Amino acid sequence: MDIVRILLAIILPPLGVFLQVGIGLHFWLNILLTLCGYVPGIIHAIWVILRK
Repeated sequence: MDIVRILLAIILPPLGVFLQVGIGLHFWLNILLTLCGYVPGIIHAIWVILRK
């Protein structure tokens, strides 16, 4: 399941974070990072998914 979340995080970073932690601080932070730059959003999303 992590592989699917990582692939979704590369395509749409907030979706990968949402599937991992739901709507919370990390989700909103990821939206902000994605709006500031696509790459920071991807890095944060992958970090949240692999952090478990």
